[in-house]
Amino acid sequence: MKSYEILDEANFINIGVLLYYEKAKEFIIELNENLDEWTAPLLFTSFVKKGIFTIPRDISLLWVKERVIPSGRQNIGSILSNHKLKAYDEMKLLELAEGRCSQDSMFIRRIDDLPEFVLDRQKKNLIDCTPLDSGNILCFFADNSVKKVELKAFSNDSKIEKVIKNKALFNSCKIGTGGYCATFNDSIDIPSWELYDKGITIPLSYQDFLTFADRNLFDTSESCQELECSRQNITYLNKQGLLNPVKENVKGNLYLKGDVIKTRW
Repeated sequence: MKSYEILDEANFINIGVLLYYEKAKEFIIELNENLDEWTAPLLFTSFVKKGIFTIPRDISLLWVKERVIPSGRQNIGSILSNHKLKAYDEMKLLELAEGRCSQDSMFIRRIDDLPEFVLDRQKKNLIDCTPLDSGNILCFFADNSVKKVELKAFSNDSKIEKVIKNKALFNSCKIGTGGYCATFNDSIDIPSWELYDKGITIPLSYQDFLTFADRNLFDTSESCQELECSRQNITYLNKQGLLNPVKENVKGNLYLKGDVIKTRW
């Protein structure tokens, strides 16, 4: 993961932090909480008005796209060639321009350490999740809390209504990049902070644990299928400490689904 400060040069404002997950090629923007509807970038005004300062991945990507040369530009091939780029890459183009564009005075600057406000928010990020029966999701958060979330709590969202009514879609639930959301079919997201706020903290029941184990443990073959790789690749990830089995066996190891997915980030 790469991280960048977003700064407003003209107004001397620290806007927030841009996170880029290289393997997933996805962006998350964390805004400073001292922003208001007048100082926040226009694209994020509606979020700030609602007190939301963690910007979803689709809107974060939109902010990036507004600041780079569009992929459909007629001379995009020569532009990429001039900058020695083999393919269109939003992040590389953003870095080349330091995140600057003609519409405002914002720019980005690479940072090595995340500010405290980002680290604090990430305590509400998911480390894993699994769909349970009766439209509930069991969520495991970075602060070690475990919560059961009823999707009916989001019934005012038509997309979530669709998830509730479609069993296959519901069972596709997994953690999104960086643990910032629970995602269904990698297309319908629920922010982790919202799951955290609406969830009920519970002690794990035995049945919940069994359900988690049934749906979130991958053997070597399933891990290969998820990552679209060979057993040799899994062995390599083991040796590099990038994927650790929760149970080792001569016939094959077992891995947490969340750990397998994280190797994509």
